Amino acid sequence: MKIGFIGTGVMGTGMIKNLLKAGFEVTVYNRTKAHAQEALNSGAKWLETPAAVTAVSDVVITIVGFPADVEEVYFGDHGIFSAAHGGQTLIDMTTSSPSLAKKIAETGNAKEIGVLDAPVSGGDVGAAKGTLTIMVGGDQATFAAVQPIFKAMGTSITRFGGAGQGQNAKMANQIMVAGTMTGMIESLEYAKKAGIDLSQMIETINGGAAANWSMTNYGPRILKDDFKPGFAAKHFLKDLRIALNSADEMGIELPATKVAKELYEKMTDELHLGDLGTQGLIKVYEDK
Repeated sequence: MKIGFIGTGVMGTGMIKNLLKAGFEVTVYNRTKAHAQEALNSGAKWLETPAAVTAVSDVVITIVGFPADVEEVYFGDHGIFSAAHGGQTLIDMTTSSPSLAKKIAETGNAKEIGVLDAPVSGGDVGAAKGTLTIMVGGDQATFAAVQPIFKAMGTSITRFGGAGQGQNAKMANQIMVAGTMTGMIESLEYAKKAGIDLSQMIETINGGAAANWSMTNYGPRILKDDFKPGFAAKHFLKDLRIALNSADEMGIELPATKVAKELYEKMTDELHLGDLGTQGLIKVYEDK
């Protein structure tokens, strides 16, 4: 299968490298070509538009920033659907809205194109190592056909149902991440104020019932003042807003997630630190 890949950011680049290592031919497009250079150096080919990439691919994967970017990539004048045809498969791995995933699937199904929504979890570390968790919505037969592609990028691959259900699963995941991120930051702030060695605290937490991915992966980065974005705060804020909008549509309240959203809004909108990694949330507490 020839793969087209649209979006060569931190996540996309790691995923592309693993697809190349697995022997797939990969053609890429990114809004800024310079940001695709690492993928090109690794063996990917370049084309100038999403439509051009689609025209030479059996499977097209997208992982871009925001739902508006997804909309443009699929439905724009030079977008995927301007060149897609029956028999192809489209996989959106952006964390986006369930309703947009359904719209893409409906458009694809009308053209006899397989469509999956398949957002991921695992950050830049998982993308680089090929150990992503992949949450999938869409047709079972389409899901089965692209297993070799998913296995090149991830180790936990689960289909949750029809179109949009991958995105709903990702929202549930991000709600959990919101809790572990705020818990990690407040745990470290408390320990610091109490005069506890933070390295010892991280090791102790990760040896007991409070162990969690955020503390393991982001705690040490915070101690090194490393706020490079494995996952940018502005994108996590986008996820939390999608989750809360979807919760409103389902008629449920998520008060703790609302608090996390407000904290990330302060980090992103007030302090203008949205390009930092999610671990940069600690700067909101330092600002108080």
